[in-house]
Amino acid sequence: MTGSGGVRSALSSLAPALTLVAAVLLFWAIAPDRPLGLLDLRTILIQTVIVATVGLGMTLVIVSGGIDLSVGSAVALSGVVAAKVMNADLGPSAQSWQPALALLAACGAGALCGAYNGLLHTLLGLPAFIVTLGTLGFFRGAAKWISDSSPVYSKPGWLAEWVAPIPSVPWLVVAPAVWLLLALAVVAAVLMHRTVFGRHAVAIGSNEEAARRAGVPVRWVKLRVYAICGLCVGLAGVMQFARLGGSGDPTVQVGLELRAIAAVVIGGASLTGGTASIFGTLCGALLMALLDNRSTALGWPNYVQELLVGHIIIAAVALDRFRGRRFS
Repeated sequence: MTGSGGVRSALSSLAPALTLVAAVLLFWAIAPDRPLGLLDLRTILIQTVIVATVGLGMTLVIVSGGIDLSVGSAVALSGVVAAKVMNADLGPSAQSWQPALALLAACGAGALCGAYNGLLHTLLGLPAFIVTLGTLGFFRGAAKWISDSSPVYSKPGWLAEWVAPIPSVPWLVVAPAVWLLLALAVVAAVLMHRTVFGRHAVAIGSNEEAARRAGVPVRWVKLRVYAICGLCVGLAGVMQFARLGGSGDPTVQVGLELRAIAAVVIGGASLTGGTASIFGTLCGALLMALLDNRSTALGWPNYVQELLVGHIIIAAVALDRFRGRRFS
């Protein structure tokens, strides 16, 4: 039994990666004359960065039994904040470090958005779904307010090099943002599996009442979980700002919350909490970027991509429920 259980556990852990490989093979079988080239891989990876960065924070939220529907609006708000900072007249001497200031400001804005969600959820005792559904509109409105409902144009400075598909330093091979994402994924995995805070978050998602009776500071852990998610969202906002060539657009990333949740669920997380995988989230985000890229390469209309992603989410949730019934 132990051996078969270990095999099931290994297959479950590798399922997102196997699904990704299967998708690559499927597209190769459909169009062998249009194989994935190095430029395609670089493009797919940079398309993955924003969803995956938000997905890392969403993984912590979902494993703790929560949800955050406001991440798309918070990314737009963080991007506008970055553009505003870049447009500030700080003098000629500030040009070299102004992008770093924009980065810090955007990450701070994202963290404040996450902390606000956490405060409303924990102090008022409101369901996370309702809280973040409300702040989805609130953060979008704030982004439009500070930008006068129009894009804020500026220069991204050296931030543009972060998201360039072809890096200026050849030995990097892929965009610096991709390496940053991988570093963040390692930090998130260590945080979730090797720290007391991470174990508390998993315990809350598994059984909140039992965690509370065991002495876990549930409210404090949840507040930090949402703040960390917001920090990831702020970083994604800077990347969005850089990818738009220095434009802080208050209308971008509508629906990002669904793609981030999809990446987490495709990666093997349970929407009821207690189970999630950082590696799986990366594979889920990469799978969706692959679908977008290959669908475009094959000339498929956008609605085909939406149909595919929608049914992949349904299949992933159905599989999670099946596993829960079978092994409970």
